[in-house]
Amino acid sequence: MEKMLVTGGAGFIGSAFVRYQVSVRPEQPITVLDKLTYSGNLDNLKGLEGPKFSFIRGDVNDPEIVGEALRGCDTVVHFAAESHVDRSLSGAADFILTNVAGVNTLLAAARRLNTPRILLVSTDEVYGSIETGSFRESDPVHPRNPYAASKAAGEMLGIAYHASYGLPVIITRGSNTYGPRQHLEKVLPLFITNAIDREPLPLYGDGKQIRDWLFVEDHCAGIDCALRCGEAGQVYNISGSNERTNLELTHRLLALLNAPEALVRPVQDRPGHDRRYSIEDKKLRGLGWAPAVPWEDGLALTVRWYGENEWWWRKIKTGEFREYYDRQYGPLIKGSKP
Repeated sequence: MEKMLVTGGAGFIGSAFVRYQVSVRPEQPITVLDKLTYSGNLDNLKGLEGPKFSFIRGDVNDPEIVGEALRGCDTVVHFAAESHVDRSLSGAADFILTNVAGVNTLLAAARRLNTPRILLVSTDEVYGSIETGSFRESDPVHPRNPYAASKAAGEMLGIAYHASYGLPVIITRGSNTYGPRQHLEKVLPLFITNAIDREPLPLYGDGKQIRDWLFVEDHCAGIDCALRCGEAGQVYNISGSNERTNLELTHRLLALLNAPEALVRPVQDRPGHDRRYSIEDKKLRGLGWAPAVPWEDGLALTVRWYGENEWWWRKIKTGEFREYYDRQYGPLIKGSKP
């Protein structure tokens, strides 16, 4: 049975992918490598302990640790990343270090060890905003914030390692992913938990920014499909085919939680806020993948999970996140009107 390394496997999508792999391939040995920064959470991996599972705490920028983790692995799926746009706007250094230099460290180790399969998990944000239609994999990237730029740079390294050294790299670009165990800095879990506590929901600008929402288990299945059936050197979009404005999302969450509309606080928009993301995923669907979870079902499941697992998110709402939240949203909320 092949052995898999999952970097960033204690994060939101990374831990969901580990759970997905355990469910569909229970005999497969899996090693998770995670630095456990603020968004890495060992609680995300609860229940996975066993002889087929191992965890290494370490930095993807440490060649020795990466080499140790990768040795003997047949596949590596690379999730480890700084991933919050707002934080990248406050300072891009950590994003460049992890999302660019970290990718290079991993690829160099994979080249040295002749790793048979490497998948780099990226984002639809590398394309930038689009008014009409949807981006295809062949379209040029045009990132418009430091986070997206760092992910695009990491992708380019993967493509270059494939072209220069024949390294078997595959890249996926997923749309806005949601589901259980997502860190509270992201809009959906932030709004759910704030609504539960009857705290304001800071909605950027007019709320008419459009995002394509993809349930996390569908995203994991798409990554797995690209990994197993995709071609080295290729990029695969993974779309939820479910476009909603942030305002629509907010109103639906309030309805599911029976929370008052007065909680919504329109605040000053963030710099360079992309208006609409949309990607076409015919290429991956041609390999046999399709999203399975309808929007209403996925959203209701997610809201229910946060309602039933306050033990998971209440400790996140203190300490570093509370300081970040007050710094990021405090002045905006104070200057807004209900």
